Amino acid sequence: MNLGGIHIEIRGTVQGVGYRPWVFQLARRMDIRGAVRNDSRGVSIDAFGTSDALDRFVTALRSEPPPAARVRSVTYLAIPFVSHSGFAIAGTMASTERHVSIPADLATCDDCLRELLDPTDRRYRYPFINCTNCGPRYSIVFDSPYDRGNTSMAPFRMCGACEREYDNPEDRRFHAQPNACPDCGPRLSALDNRQRKIVTRDPIQFAARALRAGFTIALKGLGGFHLACDATSGIAVQRLRDRKRRERKPLAVMVRDLAQAEEIAELNDVERESLLSVERPIVLAKSRIGSPIAAQVSGAVPLIGIVLPYTPMHHLLLRDAGVPLVMTSGNLSDEPMVTTNNDAIEQLGPVADVFLLHSRDIVTRVDDSIVRVIDGAPAVLRRARGFVPRAIETSRAFSEPILACGAHLKNTFCIATGNNAFLGPHIGDLESVATLRAYETAIERMKAFVGAAPRVLVHDLHPDYFSTRYALAQDGVQTIAVQHHHAHIASAMAEHGIEGSVVGVAYDGTGFGTDGTSWGGEILIADYENFERFATFRPIPLAGGDQAIRQPWRIALALLDDTFGGAPPLHAIPLFREFSAPAIEAVRRMIARGFNTTPARGVGRYFDALGAIVLGMADARYEGEVAFRWNMIADDAERGRYPIVIHDGASPWEIDPRPMVKAALDDLLAGRSAATISARFHNTLAAATAEVARAAIASRGMPVVLSGGCFQNVRLAESVIEALRPSARVIMNREVPAGDGGIALGQAFIADARLRAGVTATVAVNAIEEELVCA
Repeated sequence: MNLGGIHIEIRGTVQGVGYRPWVFQLARRMDIRGAVRNDSRGVSIDAFGTSDALDRFVTALRSEPPPAARVRSVTYLAIPFVSHSGFAIAGTMASTERHVSIPADLATCDDCLRELLDPTDRRYRYPFINCTNCGPRYSIVFDSPYDRGNTSMAPFRMCGACEREYDNPEDRRFHAQPNACPDCGPRLSALDNRQRKIVTRDPIQFAARALRAGFTIALKGLGGFHLACDATSGIAVQRLRDRKRRERKPLAVMVRDLAQAEEIAELNDVERESLLSVERPIVLAKSRIGSPIAAQVSGAVPLIGIVLPYTPMHHLLLRDAGVPLVMTSGNLSDEPMVTTNNDAIEQLGPVADVFLLHSRDIVTRVDDSIVRVIDGAPAVLRRARGFVPRAIETSRAFSEPILACGAHLKNTFCIATGNNAFLGPHIGDLESVATLRAYETAIERMKAFVGAAPRVLVHDLHPDYFSTRYALAQDGVQTIAVQHHHAHIASAMAEHGIEGSVVGVAYDGTGFGTDGTSWGGEILIADYENFERFATFRPIPLAGGDQAIRQPWRIALALLDDTFGGAPPLHAIPLFREFSAPAIEAVRRMIARGFNTTPARGVGRYFDALGAIVLGMADARYEGEVAFRWNMIADDAERGRYPIVIHDGASPWEIDPRPMVKAALDDLLAGRSAATISARFHNTLAAATAEVARAAIASRGMPVVLSGGCFQNVRLAESVIEALRPSARVIMNREVPAGDGGIALGQAFIADARLRAGVTATVAVNAIEEELVCA
């Protein structure tokens, strides 16, 4: 018998997810002796046995990990054979290197779900059931390491039965920190909106009856409160909208299971896989015709956001209610999601009729993640629950710890240290005191988890972003300013491990440029350290700045005036019939005088302008509404294009869409459908983008990187990819949002490249100031 030994190192998300007990059981089945332990970067194993058994063991480690684990690499080397009596789970290997061993919150596993619904099980209908493969993690932790004493489960002392499970390496609840049962764990209670306790044997069943009766429920979820109502009742949904002050933005719907999801949406295989993944994100999918969901859920948008239950409480509530439920963040518009019982009662009292509360504290606010399938693969639009604090691992270590402060809208931050970049949870728009406080708190907590106190802070160029002001207000740190669209491109490069130069296509609504103007239609030749602006779009004046974004008829007027030399046929365009001549002239005077008017090159502004003209939408009730509606109505079968001009004699090149605007207006006035005009608009932008990108590539063979919020638009992204793919490798964000929620990752990589090159923050900022003075 040929006996031998190997030392194995496993890297990835392999701590806090039941990996060591799984290895223990695997080793026992394969007659492997030795030990498994956590170390500073993952899990290590000393394994001894026959050569055949060791080969099978390594193969299983690579291909059969437990559901919550994410194995990045399995490496091994031969070591001398040592006789062992069995296989053991050893203590964590001592190390001076601090690491985050806290996994993301995990959806209820199938084993726990079976116990939850089994009347003979001691945890029958217990809404806090969990094991090493599922349950709360990041949302309940105060500090590293991930031990019960550092979580909000510390006040709940395990009973004897739970303690025996926790201590048994062969039990799937071995070292499951939130382990509990009805005898020793958290409990539910129900209150009305006058703070009176509702006496009921089963608060979840009571809440389900209230939902069926048309009432709104505020329930304490995993990372914050949700507001729920019957998604099939138009009256109930409209009442929730009115109370929450959320007029038109689509609402997410939670369904009991995949079969119910199929009843309300047309799902492909990738969307089904995303719904069933351990992250349990909200998945945006095409609404099914004849769906029982009330029209008030999504309005005129033919998409619906679906999420499957991911906590035991959600599973029970969906089964008891018997109908799909609107499941939206428990907050008022523009405020962060509520996390405490007292705040929920105080802030959500005017919205909810019934409160479903529990006694386990939420330590860290975590919103639901959002995913959409683009070009046959999932793309994360909002990275939060299920993904955070999972690191983006890098092949090269950061030169020193870096805090990237992110953008202003859809903010996330990033702490980069060692070989890991830790993106924080989705914070949202930094436009209220409560959100700013949540931002600062989340940064401090992530610093504690990572064990880093970065002295290098990187921020956006925009001087008025709160994230910029936050960075510049810190004492004793070095600050580095990074251009917005450069950071977009670097975020996708970093995610895919790309080194060297790329052609970066960064399309969004607004981003502060190095010339002091608003960019957003940029084609760059970039690496991590630098970028060259190869091409951009002709600017549109934004009369009133941000007010023009909220009132896109202003952008439409500016674009039409530019296209028609100041004399567009406004009288023939329905959009402008509701505006008086003095109102129109006031905007024109602002533009002529340059008063409170910014030239904007963002592709998103062209979406706003054309969408406003063709759809007759004078205002936007939420960020990106007009562009989203304009995208969603496009006719999938239409292949026509409009003319567009590319001025290649300038530096940068300029893409001039005015011929497209004139042709689109001709179509509108000739009675062509909005669906046809939208499709031709998208086709034209995609073709122009591909043409300029190919010119930028020339013979250099660089990959093309697509990033920025416009590439969360499936029609645009897939059209550009299709046009480029025969001649270029095309990459886009997947696990990190293409929109502003991913910028912090790019900021961190750019800052690291500049530090390595010896480019100081002072030089970078002074260079920008000189350009602004010259401009």
